[in-house]
Amino acid sequence: MSQMPEQADGQMFDASGRPPVPDLAVPRAILPFHLDERPVRGRLVRLGPLADALLSRHGYPPAIAQLSGEAMALTAGLAAALKFEGSFSLQAKGNGPVSLFLADCTNAGALRGYAKVNQERLAGLEAMSAAVLLGKGYLAFTCDQGPDMDRYQGIVAIEGETLTDMTGEYFRNSEQLDTYVKLACAETPKGWRASALLMERVAGAGWLDQQMDLGQQQEAWQTATILARTISNEELLDDRLSGEQLLHRLFHAEGLRLDRPKPLSYGCRCSRERLLNVLSGFSTDDLDHMADEGTITMTCEFCNFDFRFVRTALPAREAGN
Repeated sequence: MSQMPEQADGQMFDASGRPPVPDLAVPRAILPFHLDERPVRGRLVRLGPLADALLSRHGYPPAIAQLSGEAMALTAGLAAALKFEGSFSLQAKGNGPVSLFLADCTNAGALRGYAKVNQERLAGLEAMSAAVLLGKGYLAFTCDQGPDMDRYQGIVAIEGETLTDMTGEYFRNSEQLDTYVKLACAETPKGWRASALLMERVAGAGWLDQQMDLGQQQEAWQTATILARTISNEELLDDRLSGEQLLHRLFHAEGLRLDRPKPLSYGCRCSRERLLNVLSGFSTDDLDHMADEGTITMTCEFCNFDFRFVRTALPAREAGN
């Protein structure tokens, strides 16, 4: 790729060929809901064209694109259930062909994700379930509210064939919550689409205990999960159906109440300025070692773009300082 002319601040970089970062937001991507006088609350997540914008930049094989899309829809749904300022992330580390994937979502709905893939190991696979792709390892769910706040993290071993199964294990073992999770991601005629339906059983307390005994609460939860299982992946990913229509189909007879929708947007937060700050912490010797033919390349894994810095234009601290 060709280089751009030298900038006024002495930096030179290659910016040709970079795909434009989408200025893309889906205003009603997350629909929170609850069932009136029943111990059920949940979120319906539908990424719409945002899924294609996030996944198509990487050229993943279909099975990995599906896993990544499911992970981002799941992360957005889990983040929407929390009250926080910062980012919520889902990270998987394993010994399979996908040694790492990461999805995170800010409290404002900025969503991003990527997967680290060993192409040689992937080529030898016949089956490509999430369990095969990830292998043995762990899932980490992290809420990070910045350096001045305690970081919450839950970790669970990877168990189960699908990401849905793995998430269920986390909630059963770590959070001890009754939950229902359905994830869907596929390439459609309109591009990649991803969706998640998440529900939790609300612990009986106060007004709910006055309305229902524990047996009735359990029956109401079971009814909600039976209804949720009737929705198909095709319905979840169909742009012609609104989220409101889908939830009405499922729960109109169960006292469905919709809460305020939440947006999601293309959320890669990379910038040359941020990377320059990182490079400024390296010594002269370190920068010299990092340079290849006079250029240091730093890759943003989220948007799959190489930032290039001319070595001689970079200030550095001396070793030991």
